Amino acid sequence: MISAAHKSSGKTLVSLGIMRYFVQQGIGVNSFKKGPDYIDPMWHRLVTGRQCRNLDPFLMGSKGCIESFIRHSDENSYSLIEGNHGFHDGMDIEGSDSSAGLANLLQTPVLLVLDSRKLNRGAAAIVKGMQAMPPEAPIAGVVLNQVQGTRQEEKQKNAIERFCDIPVLGALPADRNLVISERHLGLKTVAETADAEEIISIAGKMVAESCDLGAIRALFHQASLFENAEEIPERVKKKSVSVTIGVFRDPAFCFYYPDNLEALEDNGAELVFINALTDGSLPPLDGLYLGGGFPESFFEELSGNRSLLQEVKEAALSGVPVYAECGGLIYLSKCAHYNEKSYVLADVLPFEIGFRQKPVGHGYLELKSLCGSPWFASDERIRTHEFHYSKPVRSGSEVVYQFEVVRGHGVTGGNDGIVSGNVFASFAHLHAAANPDWARKFVALAQEHKAGSRV
Repeated sequence: MISAAHKSSGKTLVSLGIMRYFVQQGIGVNSFKKGPDYIDPMWHRLVTGRQCRNLDPFLMGSKGCIESFIRHSDENSYSLIEGNHGFHDGMDIEGSDSSAGLANLLQTPVLLVLDSRKLNRGAAAIVKGMQAMPPEAPIAGVVLNQVQGTRQEEKQKNAIERFCDIPVLGALPADRNLVISERHLGLKTVAETADAEEIISIAGKMVAESCDLGAIRALFHQASLFENAEEIPERVKKKSVSVTIGVFRDPAFCFYYPDNLEALEDNGAELVFINALTDGSLPPLDGLYLGGGFPESFFEELSGNRSLLQEVKEAALSGVPVYAECGGLIYLSKCAHYNEKSYVLADVLPFEIGFRQKPVGHGYLELKSLCGSPWFASDERIRTHEFHYSKPVRSGSEVVYQFEVVRGHGVTGGNDGIVSGNVFASFAHLHAAANPDWARKFVALAQEHKAGSRV
């Protein structure tokens, strides 16, 4: 695991640099991202050529994390986990859902990235605290980042190695040019970063020049074997294709967990990808999945594509099951107001959407179902996450909500999950590993619609 004392310490760039080095050496890398994150995994995939998987103890539980980690690792490749936020950050006061808790669970050595700015000898105190704070996970080495010069590097290195009894395995110089641009939802995506390959190349070169890659490589071989690990069930054999589900996938709608798409395929769905910016019509389909992303950055194109908006509305009104999360909910709304402009949208939901300067909902969502629907059972409780600056500012009519919000904000602060016919729209991002019935019910709805449309 590559983690850090606090967020924005450079662990993503260090992770990318290390992965680039190993890939160039002909070593396969399976990557993982701790927590609910869509953007960092896109960068991982660009480097490794493989899907990055999320490991989230809060959403998936310990068993789910272990199963996913083992299922998506192999004996011929290295497995690298990038932590999130600070090493010990999490909701559980005991730290079970922190990066340290995950490292402890998976028995993995940790390479700690330390932001060296404004520190000298005191760097050792931070590392010492990371070591001592429970849950205690094996910090096996440190990489200094944003080092201002050799004098600062030596002070920090000597103090850490003396007082923390672990090696400093690299010192990356301050480089203002090596930055992945950020926006209101975090790092910019690979698709929006024209120089993404160049950034990764520079990160790989800097890590190779400034870190002891031999020692870092040895850390992978220090990982303990799982003792008494529960037997991991075989992945369910894919059902034969029975329905076609369209998936919006483009720069505006790019937040999809690979586990969700695979779960739909495993349950008998053929996925057809749709570009909401450029495709003027829907292909023949039995269901529609509108994920999250950045529709607000593309309102001109989305609103201007009136033919697709109209076809989506007609499909929803005809009973095609539509599952929409966050960005998808915005797309299905009547209109949106953003940067003093208004944009006409699909008009499936009776909402006008507005945006705030600060997040309306940010973090984990716990939801309790208020009623039975084709999507969720009554009294069902689910764990998801949200990150949105948007909220309905006007509603044209009453809507039925699936969930009461136990933790988080959702659509209204008290409710989330609009149900209208076969349409379900929510600000919640759901992970299929934490909600295994979701894909089965989605495909079953698509099958019912397909059968009914033939009558």
